[in-house]
Amino acid sequence: MATQGILRSRRSAAQLHALVGVEREIRSYDHAGGRKYLRDFRDAYRSYEETLTPDQVRDEIVSSDIVLVADYHALPSSQRYLASLIRDPEVYRRPVVLGVETIFSRDQHILDEWRRGEIEEGELRQRIRFDFDWGYDWTPFYELLSAARDHAVGLYGLDCMPREDLRKIGARDRHAAGKLSEIRERHPDALILVLFGESHLAPRHLPAQVRERLPEEHMLTALQNVDALYWRAAGEQADHVEAVRVADDVVCVFNATPLEKYENYRLYLNRWGRDETGAVDLGPTVYNLIDGLVRFLGINLYSNHNTTQPRLLVDLMPEVYSRNSDALLRRLLSRKGFSASQRRMMLQRVHERGSAYLAPLNTFYIRQFHMMSAAEDAARFLHHACRGLPDRVNGKIPEPRTPHDAFFAATIEHALACFGSRILYPARPAFRDADLLARYELTREDLEEQTSLPYAEAIEILDFLNWHRASTRKPRERAAASDWSTVLAFTGRKREYLTQQLGYLVGNDLYDSYIEGRVGPAVLRRLFLTHLEEPNAAREAYASLNSRLR
Repeated sequence: MATQGILRSRRSAAQLHALVGVEREIRSYDHAGGRKYLRDFRDAYRSYEETLTPDQVRDEIVSSDIVLVADYHALPSSQRYLASLIRDPEVYRRPVVLGVETIFSRDQHILDEWRRGEIEEGELRQRIRFDFDWGYDWTPFYELLSAARDHAVGLYGLDCMPREDLRKIGARDRHAAGKLSEIRERHPDALILVLFGESHLAPRHLPAQVRERLPEEHMLTALQNVDALYWRAAGEQADHVEAVRVADDVVCVFNATPLEKYENYRLYLNRWGRDETGAVDLGPTVYNLIDGLVRFLGINLYSNHNTTQPRLLVDLMPEVYSRNSDALLRRLLSRKGFSASQRRMMLQRVHERGSAYLAPLNTFYIRQFHMMSAAEDAARFLHHACRGLPDRVNGKIPEPRTPHDAFFAATIEHALACFGSRILYPARPAFRDADLLARYELTREDLEEQTSLPYAEAIEILDFLNWHRASTRKPRERAAASDWSTVLAFTGRKREYLTQQLGYLVGNDLYDSYIEGRVGPAVLRRLFLTHLEEPNAAREAYASLNSRLR
């Protein structure tokens, strides 16, 4: 069994490579990182006592009087985590009050008007000057406000001016603590949930001010995604640690990775620096994810030969379309000769996942940025680029593949995409044989919704996958053989779903083997470089990979 240090290194390697460029760009925009107030937060939370489950964290929260929840403003999951707590029946069995840093206490009357239904969302956003005075994503914050309107007995703004002057930040902590004291007088029996910027939650900052004013209160600090704690937890045996106990009165939950956190912040800094409120440029984000994988695999971007390295990978970088319309994507695909059914399938992929790498165009099309999907697409691109972009449409007609070659090439692509996603985004949930078997427990409606297939076809695919996986694990004890000719004749969504699910299973096997030390970067690099477009290459590569992973 690998030691904590080895596990931490293996799980973190690709993400740390990708973080280098992000942090460099953030430092070029944001020069406040070295201020003592911010250092106090980083220095306070470096280790933890034990891992926790989400239910244990919820129990800690429910048993508290005041919970200070850390907010990383640029990360939507920070606000959505608290919204999910407020919606949890176990939490709102007692009266709940929400206080937020985002809204000045001077604007409480505006918030009250919205809660009473006197004004609409748009007017609320405008009158509290959300875009001018805050500037982060409105949608997750409004989801939080809506959850509080539905389930809380009180909703309060806690902040005051000036926000931009770190020399006065202590005054803001004292002001917020005073407002919480007033809220306790109004709601003596309520659980008070507070969302405030993470740097305010260093022990000597807002928590100390609240304790001074409300010494009898049982207060809990709930951190989110603290870097030092995340990297330390990466050494645990579990696939993904969801929470830890830092101290008796401090917990930390993990709902995002450091790379995801800082990429979101970098996007805001980039937008603010260009004084734009429209679509952001996601090109640097995509290129950074690719670079993280390239460095992890030991690939030379500038190699001029194509043997153990891809030839001049730097010249094959994809075009990136950020948050453009469906009409633009349709035009792009139409100009390249894609059929109506192919266009519909690609549009569906973008809608389902937020983004897609379109190999025939060597293009990323990003409608909505999700780290897991973007990381998967980065791995797809690298797999194609390492082979010289064989599927790119450049006025040439690709050589037709046999059904076997097409099936196994698609499966391996999904496997490498899944593996790359887990390397860059370790929070991606694992997908193993037990998860496949759990699909049989879904209702007919849920299975059809999850697979986008008729029930009978979904069951047919599950049956084949379970047979195939069992036969590769115990080849001498094969069950009755499935009809490969039928499987290879699958088309459209049915074929895509089968190769995707099989690929994800193999990709998770590959990731597990890497974490266990049975597969290293050199072997992985050769997989990315394998020319699957050659006759029988995909089938042989799949058989070899399965043999290695068994």
